[in-house]
Amino acid sequence: MFKRLSFLFVGLALTAACSAGPADTAAAPAYTDGQQYVATTTPQRLDPKNGKVEVVEVFSYGCIHCAHYEPYAEALQKELPKGVTFRAVPAAFNDAWLPYAQAFYAAQELGVANKAHAALFKAIHTDHYPIHTIDELADWYAQNYGVDKARFIALATKDDGIRQRILADGKLIQGWGIDGTPTIVVNGKYRSNQIKDFDELNGVAKYLVDKELKGGK
Repeated sequence: MFKRLSFLFVGLALTAACSAGPADTAAAPAYTDGQQYVATTTPQRLDPKNGKVEVVEVFSYGCIHCAHYEPYAEALQKELPKGVTFRAVPAAFNDAWLPYAQAFYAAQELGVANKAHAALFKAIHTDHYPIHTIDELADWYAQNYGVDKARFIALATKDDGIRQRILADGKLIQGWGIDGTPTIVVNGKYRSNQIKDFDELNGVAKYLVDKELKGGK
């Protein structure tokens, strides 16, 4: 189930993998630190300025487990308490996954990321379209969402803001101690760990959110 990859991030090497995931908090209220979740190596929020409880999914379009988790991620967003934020962060673990991270942020800049998110997973992992390079990704976004291909490629590969975002994500992911996707991080303090299925991953996420809403108790 796990796929090991080497981390690409300005010469920095990490180990990476695809994992599995989630359970309903009401059905399984007790999760154990050190088992289903652990404290992050370096506690740090994605958005330090936002005082709301924060849930982050670390993912890649190149990860088949992330594709399988996507319907659960959509369900989780609907089940989170009002005011809790949910963000997705693409992991550029290697050369193969870097274009997906670049495309994610280029799509955000062009205003099509949300509508294209689940569809891109389907195109890659269900329909098996050959979508691996920035050129292929740009073609797909242009054909399906009407973006300008040349602008998409320029944003993905030359925009300094996107480059800096991917570098910052890499540091954050490393600091959280993440070596597999999908991984859920709550408030930058806790991340999912030994998860048996996607229901349990969602259950752990909601358990940790509740814990943070109660002041970490």
